[in-house]
Amino acid sequence: MVNLSGIDIKKEGRQLIADYLLILLGTLITAFSFTAFFLPHDLAPGGVTGIATIISNYLPLGVGFLSFLINVPLFVLGWRSVGWRFALRSFVAMMLLSLFIDVLPSTDLTGDALLAAVFGGVLLGVGLGLVVRAGATTGGTDMAAKLIHRRLSFASIPAILLAVDASVVLAAAMVFGMEAGFYALIALFVSSKAMDAVIKGFNTAMQFLIITSRPEEIVHRIHTELDRGCTRLEARGTYSGEPVGALLCVLSRMEAAGLKKIVAETDPNAFVTVSDVHEALGEGFTGMDGENRDRSTRRAERK
Repeated sequence: MVNLSGIDIKKEGRQLIADYLLILLGTLITAFSFTAFFLPHDLAPGGVTGIATIISNYLPLGVGFLSFLINVPLFVLGWRSVGWRFALRSFVAMMLLSLFIDVLPSTDLTGDALLAAVFGGVLLGVGLGLVVRAGATTGGTDMAAKLIHRRLSFASIPAILLAVDASVVLAAAMVFGMEAGFYALIALFVSSKAMDAVIKGFNTAMQFLIITSRPEEIVHRIHTELDRGCTRLEARGTYSGEPVGALLCVLSRMEAAGLKKIVAETDPNAFVTVSDVHEALGEGFTGMDGENRDRSTRRAERK
């Protein structure tokens, strides 16, 4: 079903549902990281929820409700700086997270602050990463950072967010003790790594850039032995000024050793660089629509 502007309404609707389900799952995981790991050990790993954790030590209010109260004015002030679509999804994510934190039962699953910091950090990063992949955020710190950046343009938004998180951890150390502050730093570090991994994707691959005098032979062996394709690039040596064979090839880690062997056997003098690819989409990998077709299917479709 396509409307007059050429937009596939069914596809857009499915994507919208998938995004909000991802937000639901992400906020649930994030809330669980607080109720099962952070709150029982007074850990406040940055952000608005960390601020609410500190304030809840002085007020008889739930952390989720306090997070909501802090976030509302930030959303009111900053929604124009991020656009209404992102702001709407983020507001929904924020409300869900606030609700889940206060609704889920608080229970100490580890009995140890260090384990709570590590495992809670992993879950926090995974949950926030899922929300970000759905095109949203769970708190108003992003919007606050954009507002501060407008006034203090010399400070980058990531630097402002880092300063906010560091200030929250420092305040938590002053309220709950230095030990809790150090554990909060561990949780913050672990969550940032986990979040980064979720956002970038787990479909890791390797990218080879091959400069060789025997490109045709290498391409033939890549096609026949690895059943992979590659891209010929226009390249020229800066010293000689002569054209050189340049190949760009992306393949799975399991196939990397095979490609190295092919290049070494075909042209021992080839110049090769190898870099990590966090996510590969398209022919031979996960499709843009999330589907992954095997090679036999692709060969049949070509015929």
